Amino acid sequence: MTAETAPPVAAYGYPSISDGTRRQELLRILKRSVASDSIADEIAVAVATEIIEGRLSPGDDLNSVDLARTFRSSRTPVREALLVLEREGFVEIAARRRPRVARLAIREVRELYSLRAHLYAVVSRTVVKVANDADLAGLRAHQRALESAAAEGDVDRYFWANVRFRNAELEIARDITLRRVLDTLGLRALQLRHLSLAQPGRLEPSLGDHARLVRAYEDRDAGLAAALTQSLVLSGLAAIERSGWTGNQP
Repeated sequence: MTAETAPPVAAYGYPSISDGTRRQELLRILKRSVASDSIADEIAVAVATEIIEGRLSPGDDLNSVDLARTFRSSRTPVREALLVLEREGFVEIAARRRPRVARLAIREVRELYSLRAHLYAVVSRTVVKVANDADLAGLRAHQRALESAAAEGDVDRYFWANVRFRNAELEIARDITLRRVLDTLGLRALQLRHLSLAQPGRLEPSLGDHARLVRAYEDRDAGLAAALTQSLVLSGLAAIERSGWTGNQP
């Protein structure tokens, strides 16, 4: 096995990527093959995870030498990984400066959340229209995963269970165009969703709103489902605004 394809090691705060859901979701958004064994893709997933889960903050430097040492690679796959993240607007790369985690103005955050609220209302209306009993059973299973994570106060696990819940809604809706539009919001949306859920007291209200949303789906109440979805999304924005987040720090 060469240095370019060696598996990552846990060091310098970068965990070995073992959570299949997380890895698949990030590679999908980055438009990289889930079957990839590229060390550059693994570095991109690891760095993206650190940013999404708040262990790297806007403005933090990304040391290419440390990354290469951590992943037992040359600096070439590190540069490739950071360029992938730069295209997503997740990393800033300037001449004669270290790459750093990109900043995002609160105005852009509000715009992103407004768009997500409208799009997910469409998703929820479509779920009510097309979901069968097996689809609804799947959503109930995702709800139980949320309940388990919330009971343990595990923000990261709750967040990724929430990602699976939303992905399940999109799979039920079977709207390829809508999925593509939401995917364009990419890693930024994941970063902000995690930030909102990490605020004190957020898990229980989120859990309750998801439970009500599942019941609205089961009752085939499209108006209520759309309203609950918009409320869920905008509650996340309100949590970010209350946190005082400016895009320069979590």
